[in-house]
Amino acid sequence: MLFRKPDGLAILASNKWNIIIALLLLILFLALALILLPLGDGIVLGLVFAYICRPIYVKLKKWNHIGAFIATMFIVTPLVIIIGIGVVEIFRQLVWVIENQTEVISILFDIVRQIVPEAYSARVNEAIWSSSISILSLIGQLGFISYAKGLAMFMINLIVAVFVCYFLLQDGEEVYQSFMKIVPDELKKLMIQYLKELDTILGGIFIGNAYAALTVSTISIVVFYAFGLSHILALATLVFIASVIPFFAGYMILVALSIIRYFEFGLQSAIVFFMVSSIIIYAPPELFLRPYLVSLKSQIHPVILLVVFLGGGFVGGVAGFFAAPIILGALIAAYRVYTNTTSEAIASEEKEDNDGAFTEELAA
Repeated sequence: MLFRKPDGLAILASNKWNIIIALLLLILFLALALILLPLGDGIVLGLVFAYICRPIYVKLKKWNHIGAFIATMFIVTPLVIIIGIGVVEIFRQLVWVIENQTEVISILFDIVRQIVPEAYSARVNEAIWSSSISILSLIGQLGFISYAKGLAMFMINLIVAVFVCYFLLQDGEEVYQSFMKIVPDELKKLMIQYLKELDTILGGIFIGNAYAALTVSTISIVVFYAFGLSHILALATLVFIASVIPFFAGYMILVALSIIRYFEFGLQSAIVFFMVSSIIIYAPPELFLRPYLVSLKSQIHPVILLVVFLGGGFVGGVAGFFAAPIILGALIAAYRVYTNTTSEAIASEEKEDNDGAFTEELAA
């Protein structure tokens, strides 16, 4: 009797219940993702905060709950205060710009008169007038309700990030063990290598940059206050964000502030501000902190990181800003594990061939 090999339809029919269950699980997963989508910023920020807090938590790991709480409070609290209040201040300034459009345009005209030759000032003023009217009117059309809603969601996501960070520190090992239970035995070794490589890459991206950026932004608050600047927390937030992104740096904010100070108080005041700020704000992290954390480097080209950070921010906002480097790290980790595994396999085959050839020579 001849047995016919089952075709694709027969295989699908025999596994129909497994397929139905898999589809139902996929639908439930997508529904859960859709529900959690408004809190995506908080979840991604919580993951980033957990990476930043982990070096402290490792030292306090024997006190699991207390260690997670201390690590979260000592690292996340300053970040939440700086970022949260800074973003609120930035929103307030945007609202002020919308409400005082005429005054903003007149300030721009005054700056143009001081730095642009008189022969070209009329053309520049006309360009500023046309562009600022269109931009400000577009911002105004968005409405204050959308601003308030966006600000409220951002503050909620900051609170969610704190809780996500705490529970990832406290229960992260259990989550990892639970995940490894569903990985097939033949893939566990490869998965462990992949997760270890991914962890190293993400640590290099977030930990070193974040600690340096946090130090810079915290010191900048003191310096900005000493020089009597206004909107200090908003400026410190901009310094923090600029310091996190590769190829950018907080000194770019200092350059802009020095130019503004030049128009307000003169050249000497601008030079003193820039020199003092540069030495006090950037000497400690750049000379001591970053070299200390050099072992945490991700070994990814900074241009790629720059593009990924900015592209993620444009596409997905706060969540995209930090999620894009995570996705990049996942892809690069897969590439490195694949190349390492392939190299080991080739080396093993060459060794077997050499051993076989040596054995044949001895036998001969």
